[in-house]
Parts: sequence; C-alpha cells; structure tokens
Amino acid sequence: MPSIAKKTASSPRPPRQARIRKEAQIRAEAERQFAQYGFEGSSLEMIAAGLGLSRHNLLYYYPSKDGLYRAVLEDVLAEWLARMDGIVAGTDPEAAMRDYVAAKLRFSRERPAGSQVFAREVMAGAPRFRDAIEARVLPALNADVKTFERWAREGRIASLDFRHLMFSLWASTQAYADLGAQFAILLGKPALDGDDFKAAEDVILKQVLAALQA
Repeated sequence: MPSIAKKTASSPRPPRQARIRKEAQIRAEAERQFAQYGFEGSSLEMIAAGLGLSRHNLLYYYPSKDGLYRAVLEDVLAEWLARMDGIVAGTDPEAAMRDYVAAKLRFSRERPAGSQVFAREVMAGAPRFRDAIEARVLPALNADVKTFERWAREGRIASLDFRHLMFSLWASTQAYADLGAQFAILLGKPALDGDDFKAAEDVILKQVLAALQA
C-alpha cells in the first residue's frame, strides 16, 4: 500500500498566491488591450509590454494568445453569470428586476473593457467562445425564463416572450459599457458618472416593469 507521504507528494499543488496575482494582472491588461484593439489587433508582445514583462515571461503564465483570450472571456462570463443569479433566487418580480438591472449596470460601470471584449467576440459570431456561451449562458437564460413563466402563471406579471425581454435587458444595460464613450460625448462630459448610471437604471427599470405589468 502506498504511503500517505507518497500520495501527498504526487498530488498537484495549488498555485501559489504570487502566481494567482500575476495571472490576474496579465488578464486585466489583456482585457484592456483586447477591448481596445480586438483579438486580431492585439499581440502577446503588446500585452507583455503593457505590464513591463518580456514575451517569454508572459508565455510562462499563458502559452498562447488564444489561451489568454479565452481566460479573459471566462473571467468576464463568470462575473456576468454570478450577477444573473438574482432572478432565479428572487421571490418578488419587481425586487428581482430592480436588483438585476442595478447589477448589470454596475458591471458595465465597473468592468467596461470586459463587456467590450465579450461584445466584440459575439459580434464576430463567437468563433472562439461559442461552446462556452451554449454550455453556460443558455442554461442560465433558460432558468430565468422558467422563473418568469412561473410568475406569469401565478398572475404576478404579464405573459410575453421572456427570452427577448432578457435580450433587450442585456442590450440596454451593456450599452453603457460598449457605447459609454459615445453617450458621454452626447451628454457633453468626459465620461459617464454615477448620476448617469442612476438615471439609466431608473429608465430601464421603468421600461421593464411596464412591460411586465399584469
């Protein structure tokens, strides 16, 4: 029988904190550059230079641009899905929608580059991330739709095409990341501020609640 010491020695060791921090820094810089230049316009050399690293050093953490790009998208999707949980967990439709709209706009404000990278990928037809969208976003969407359908059967909201309701919600909230620079220009300011996001939240929530009114 193998000894406990041998079993422990053969077990994979968890990554060290220093490596985890470095990988997070690399993904953050890659996210910024992928958002600005797209996948094709970015390079590992550019990303490494933005961090003061050599290309060889960066390759130690992420051996390919495709792998780094995928890691960025996985990061963005994980946070986005975490903010989608509110509808399924909610018991009151109005409160659930209020929390959901606020969470989606907060994501757009706090992580605009991530939203832009994801939008670029989807607008290109999701050539490098279709499998993840089908495997992870679709089940989350279906769960939300089932919740809406239950609320509709209970007479608490109107019955409509809830998938398209969600598509409209995603588009309107993500626009404040993807088109934030244009909105700021049209508002005559250098960047959107907290008041703009609060105004957007109020308008979007009123539109959604009006559509759901039984």
